[in-house]
Amino acid sequence: LPAVHGLKVAAVAVIAQAVWGMGRSLCPDRPRAGLAMVTALMTLVLPSTLGQIGAIALGAVAGAALLQVPPRPLLANRTQGASRLGGYVCLALFILLLVALPLWADLSGAPLAAQLAGFYRAGALVFGGGHVVLPLLQTAAVGGGMVPDADFLAGYGVAQAVPGPLFTFAAFLGSASAGPLSGWAGGLAMLVAIFLPGALLVAAALPFWESLRRRPGVRNMVAGVNAAVVGILLSALYDPVWTSAIRGKWDFALALALFGLLVYARWSPLWVVLAAAAGGWALGWLA
Repeated sequence: LPAVHGLKVAAVAVIAQAVWGMGRSLCPDRPRAGLAMVTALMTLVLPSTLGQIGAIALGAVAGAALLQVPPRPLLANRTQGASRLGGYVCLALFILLLVALPLWADLSGAPLAAQLAGFYRAGALVFGGGHVVLPLLQTAAVGGGMVPDADFLAGYGVAQAVPGPLFTFAAFLGSASAGPLSGWAGGLAMLVAIFLPGALLVAAALPFWESLRRRPGVRNMVAGVNAAVVGILLSALYDPVWTSAIRGKWDFALALALFGLLVYARWSPLWVVLAAAAGGWALGWLA
């Protein structure tokens, strides 16, 4: 449908805006901009979960070795009342699930296990911003046979108009899944799977966060990872988003107009999504 194709073009504009904004804030100097370029090339050559994990690891190592990030002011009572034992338990549970879910999927061959493992991994590896989840979810959902690529990108475009974190897109994927779980049950299962690792990591890090922030190596590693995820998102902007949505000059013109409305006119994403659907319908009618 032409209107649905317009939603796919909206995803191009939204991801381009995210790359633009995150690049300016997370890659303010040449070393971090260069690191983003390297990780973009890496994930283009290795478009898989392994490539994305390798890019994040490269960002951490390069950040620790090359960057010098100045410290931020510490907040005195930020971790007051946080239990160190609870932090260790949450960290152990986070690692256990990160290892056990893929093992369960490999040993059982069950599609549901693979989906839960993919969504949990997507939630565990996101740094720097919600849009970074796009390539990870694309690998889990489209690569896992849950939804077609066209439905994935159209749904991602519509998700921009929904209030709240982009992780809620997982509920759409779970409910629309062609796998063993769908509807309300599938949506709820994928939503829990993608939010759980972040909740466990926050609970694990909270008792130690202020002391970790005092360590220059940790600050530099986090800055390197943030630069790396800009590169991962830049790679995803090209493949699968651009290659699936931009089929000619009129699609590019629509994407450019939507990008301008988002970045310069500062339109609400809701209106941009509606404009994208209308633009896609108009282009389909003119074709």
